[in-house]
Amino acid sequence: MMNLAEYRKRSSQLADFLPWAALIAQGVVLNKDGSFQRTARFRGPDLDSATPSELVGTTARLNNALRRLGSGWAIFVEAQRNSATDYPASLFPDSASALLDIERREQFEESGLLYESCYFLTFVWLPPAEEASRIESWLYEGREKGGVDPWELLNSFVDRTDRILHLVEGFVPEAGWLDDAETLTYLHSTISTKRHRVRVPETPVHLDALLADQPLAGGLEPRLGDFHLRTLTVIGFPTVTFPGILDDLNRLAFPYRWSTRAIMLDKTDATRLVTKIRRQWFAKRKSIAAILKEVLTNEQSVLVDSDAANKAADADAALQDLGSDQVGEVYVTATVTVWDTDPAIADEKLRLTEKVIQSRDFTAIAESVNAIEAWLGSIPGQTYANVRQPPISTLNLAHMIPLSAVWAGPAKDEHFDAPPLFYARTQGSTPFRFSLHVGDVGHTMVVGPTGAGKSVLLAMMALQFRRYLRSQVFAFDFGGSIRAATLAMNGDWQDLGGSLSDDASPIDTLALQPLAGIHDTPERAWAADWLVDILIREGVTITPDIKEHLWTALTSLASAPIGERTITGLTVLLQSSVLKQALRPYCIGGPYGRLLDAEMECLGDAQVQAFETEGLIGTGAAPAVLSYLFHRIESRFDGRPSLLIIDEGWRALDDGGFAQKIKEWLKTLRKKNVSVVFSSQSLADIEASPIAPVIVESCPTRIFLANERAIEPQITSIYERFGLNARQIEIIARATPKRDYYCQSRRGNRLFELGLGSVALTLCAASTKTDHALIDALIRDGARPYFLEAWLEANGLHWAADLVPDLPNVIDRSAEMTSGPASIPLSPEEEIAP
Repeated sequence: MMNLAEYRKRSSQLADFLPWAALIAQGVVLNKDGSFQRTARFRGPDLDSATPSELVGTTARLNNALRRLGSGWAIFVEAQRNSATDYPASLFPDSASALLDIERREQFEESGLLYESCYFLTFVWLPPAEEASRIESWLYEGREKGGVDPWELLNSFVDRTDRILHLVEGFVPEAGWLDDAETLTYLHSTISTKRHRVRVPETPVHLDALLADQPLAGGLEPRLGDFHLRTLTVIGFPTVTFPGILDDLNRLAFPYRWSTRAIMLDKTDATRLVTKIRRQWFAKRKSIAAILKEVLTNEQSVLVDSDAANKAADADAALQDLGSDQVGEVYVTATVTVWDTDPAIADEKLRLTEKVIQSRDFTAIAESVNAIEAWLGSIPGQTYANVRQPPISTLNLAHMIPLSAVWAGPAKDEHFDAPPLFYARTQGSTPFRFSLHVGDVGHTMVVGPTGAGKSVLLAMMALQFRRYLRSQVFAFDFGGSIRAATLAMNGDWQDLGGSLSDDASPIDTLALQPLAGIHDTPERAWAADWLVDILIREGVTITPDIKEHLWTALTSLASAPIGERTITGLTVLLQSSVLKQALRPYCIGGPYGRLLDAEMECLGDAQVQAFETEGLIGTGAAPAVLSYLFHRIESRFDGRPSLLIIDEGWRALDDGGFAQKIKEWLKTLRKKNVSVVFSSQSLADIEASPIAPVIVESCPTRIFLANERAIEPQITSIYERFGLNARQIEIIARATPKRDYYCQSRRGNRLFELGLGSVALTLCAASTKTDHALIDALIRDGARPYFLEAWLEANGLHWAADLVPDLPNVIDRSAEMTSGPASIPLSPEEEIAP
């Protein structure tokens, strides 16, 4: 330790008891006793979604990593549970998405009971004393230099910890070293109730004085600043442990620090210690009087201390495990610290924590006389305070530490460098952040039975996707479930099937002019291929002569005014009666002419486009119409954040052309910054499709809706082929329809619920015939320019309609079209500077 005698005679401040001295390498702290310290952030597997065999395998691999460390090493595993009330600030280009986000922000912040856990793994190594190194040097000849090289020791520590973390990365979803700023921020959080980032000073020394920003008052009930500290220490262990035995602590609804310190032992030291313990218990089997009686009578005592004999046998079994290198032995100190400005509330938090721990047959003590010592022992790097004996095995340690985690989702969308798509709720008072992207792939599959809430989720995604700057949304709707949300976002909702019906309402019907742009040679080439596909479906055998006739006619038609570039105009120029007959259904007077043979196209150019396909899929016009729409939509994929929603995709899979286009999109649109969200009612339909492998491989994020039939053997086998284990299938079967959604991703798995408010339900859950009749009535009354306000008023949300003109998080269209980041960044967090 540093000598304070030059300045004062005794330690009197919190900084005097802290172990940290200086930063000497990236993320590496030199402690006052000469030890090195390094911290990694990690997140373990989700206990709820893992099978028992998976958890056993994970803890076995963790035990294999920990037992490699010997004397001189210590590890600190800490779970910090902190308040999660920071909702990202974003601007939206329309009032509907802005109003929805304000409602969700208010719901998120008003709950006040959301907490999130962070997990840290700290390695501490005290190099051998210089005397030991000097003695070792006498055993070797020819070394270039003698003595101790501190940089060699540092490199050895970094290399060893890198190898250990590499082992850990193999069985946890996330793990990585903290940099200098993150290390200081973490260390500060262990000795302060304040939560903010810490900036690295120019000369990073005297870390103890730099980081301590609150005074510590001792006594039976210590205080840190204005907060009363309460520390609970585990002093007794159950006879049997299992993976995640203390996982219930992850669900407590208040802040705490759960710290587990393990002081490692070499195999030799551990064997010596356990042998001593075995000898002591073996000797206690018989009292002195019983031994004297045996000597005097030359007869063995019939009665022995069975408890001592059992403990001696237990120590002998521990020696066998040590000898076989299955486990190591460690000194473990496990504490949980809670705090509050009100001492009574702090005591209640401690009582709730104690209840959870003791429910797992642990013995815990609320510290009083030893309170300061116990709290200091929870600080990473402090290996001298509150050392608890006897030792336990590294396998029991792997069961006890906070390895399992409730996955709260990514803090931001790394691809967009922006906030996640939306916030939701999950179990254990923990928020859930949903982000489409895994790496740079945002494709997502949504699967669940009808009526389970798919359409509501898709509409929510569309509204929340507008938080990304210059974003655009395209949706192939089925049943009009996204109609209200589209119109509220000032988007275009177009009924493709309505144009095929003789009694169709002119509201939202669509007329297309596929040949309008054939004056452009590439567009003319596309039109020729499009017409060839139509002719093939009409039974025409395609020959080079037919292709030549088509090209000649298209070239002639390209010189005509735009209004005359129709399929009817093309048939006038064609000389072949066979071709004319084949194209007649697509001309005015034919069954599909009203949709495909317009003199002026009315396809909108809004940033939100929705196409109703219910009346189109299954008709003869579907391949031609969808092919043209695909072509038009692809021309708008210019690198801006784009969301492409395909609702009721199982119907699209029945159409060969649509299915092949989905396959192409899933493979190529990632490069154009497009996220495809594919929705279907049945996994069996996807599995039976020829493009099933592409869907499975290209959608790293999958959302499964509640399905009570998931546990039926035939359906279970389908879920298993999509990568779900038995525990995950059970979660889906027990989930509540229209409320629960199960997210499966490479990054983690979690059951979550949207928690929709009245505004969200009004915009996202409007799919009944009554809703569509009301929408039609509003549009006929001229409410299209101010549809959001009219829709809210019609549904009784007058207060929400009154908020629309003064929403603070709306940007105008000109600002939306400017270049810039994908979202408005959060306000900078508070920092402390040296």
